[in-house]
Order: sequence, then C-alpha cells, then structure tokens
Amino acid sequence: MTTQNIGWIGTGVMGLSMCGHLIDAGHRLTVFNRTREKTSPLLEKGAAWAETPEQVARSSDIVFTMVGFPEDVNEVILGDDGVLAGAKPGDTVVDMTTSSPDLARTIYQQCQAKSVLALDAPVSGGDVGARQASLAIMVGGDQPVFDAMRPLLEIMGKTISLMGAAGAGQHTKMTNQILIAGTMIGVVESLLYASRMGMDAHRVIDVIGKGAASSWSINNQGRRIADGDFDPGFYIKHFVKDMGIALEESKRMRLSLPGLALVHQFYVAAMAMGWENLGTQGLYKVLEAMSRQPSFV
Repeated sequence: MTTQNIGWIGTGVMGLSMCGHLIDAGHRLTVFNRTREKTSPLLEKGAAWAETPEQVARSSDIVFTMVGFPEDVNEVILGDDGVLAGAKPGDTVVDMTTSSPDLARTIYQQCQAKSVLALDAPVSGGDVGARQASLAIMVGGDQPVFDAMRPLLEIMGKTISLMGAAGAGQHTKMTNQILIAGTMIGVVESLLYASRMGMDAHRVIDVIGKGAASSWSINNQGRRIADGDFDPGFYIKHFVKDMGIALEESKRMRLSLPGLALVHQFYVAAMAMGWENLGTQGLYKVLEAMSRQPSFV
C-alpha cells in the first residue's frame, strides 16, 4: 500500500491501538488528543503532534476521528478550529465514533459543500478488537469513498461493510448496541445465578460459552466479571450515550423497544452509583447490589 499522510484525533482506550496499527503499517500520522500525554506511545513510534484538529487536517489527506460523544464529534470536525476548517478539496474525513446518524449526515453535507469526502464508520469489538485489529466496521457514505478507504480500514478490522448512504453506519451500530444491551443483562443474570449456587464461573462459561447461549459477551465480558475485572474495554458512560441515541431514534420511528429501555435504566443506575468509568461488564455490580450478592472474587 502507498504510504499516506493520515491524521488521527482521539487516542483513548480504542483509538490508541487503532492509530498504532496505521503507524505500524508504514503510514505517516499526525495526531491530536485533548490530553497530549495519551498520545505518547504514538509519538514514540514517530507520529507528529498537532495543537488542534484544524492543524491535523492541514497536515493530512485523510483524517480519522475516534472521540467520545456526539458533541465531541461536532467540535473536532465542524468547530471553528475543527477538521473541516483545515481540510482541502479532495481530503477525506472518516468518523469512527459511535454518534448520531443525523450528525453523520450533517457532516457529510458540510463536507460536500467544501468538496471534502466523508464516511461514518463506527466500530464494534471493544478494546480487545482494537488491539487485535479484528474490529467490525460498519460504514455509511458513498461507494467510491468506501472503496478508497477500505485498505486503511482493513488494517484496523476484519469485517468491513458499506451499509448505505451517510448515517447508515451509525444506524447499523445502533442495532449492534441494542443487541449487546439485551445480551449483557443475560450475561449478568446468568453469572449471578451461578454465583448464588456457589459454582465456579469460569467452568460455567467453559460450557455455556460453547453451546446455544454462546456469545462474544459471555466469553469475553463474562470472563472479566468472573475475575472481578471491571476496567473499561468500553465505558459505561459511552454505552449509556449509545443507548440514548438508539432510544431517541426509536422514538422518532415510533418504535417501542422496552428491553433496551430497561437495560438503559440499569446502566443509568450504574452512573448514579459512580461507576460511569467502569467497563460495560460493570452492569454486574448494579444487579449484584440489588441482590446483595457477593462477587466471585
């Protein structure tokens, strides 16, 4: 692959690894993050630092963003010193944040007005998928832009699909988060049941994780719960944001999703308990508290 000048904004739990893969593949990276220290591993690999998202764009032909919330996406791309302020005609902006479909369409339209190309490309797979470059990447935008960006996306993920026009990547990610929400409550309740019966959680997962109940969540998040590991692969506060977007979109469609609404409330309770920076497996702590059930460790 031809070496390209790439910008990267957002070097959190997932973005750090994703950006690192692009550097390892030989590309020239310019990076920005609100906390510069979090970019240190990338700077040590040879990435250049920029003071603003606008400066990132001026140094790059392609800019990836991987930040936290829709308001962050709006600021770093459309803000006064955002990516679009520094982008040149023919540049490409790829937002990999899980964000609002409406915002993805707005970014697409404003990029078009400046002859800049845009994709929304949220991901699934958490910190493990980011580290292993095995993410699922769901993309919204135009086919020629997707085809041009696919070699770069393949450096970060294993399953890459164009799902439709601008915003379709975000809508697909909402379906992903709805499914995860329902699955996570099943994971937590099954492991609470096992704990109450005095069973070894890992041995239980060894069995149910290979049968009809098998899922990524039980085999990955379930293991973390069993080990008492609630560090974030994906933050509770970000999952609450994602579920909120899905519920808002559902309301707009006059679609009832009571399961999602229930799990959303349990995660809101986790935030109220001060656990917003735990990983999504921290849902276990909420139901554990409700059952006054000791954890596995």
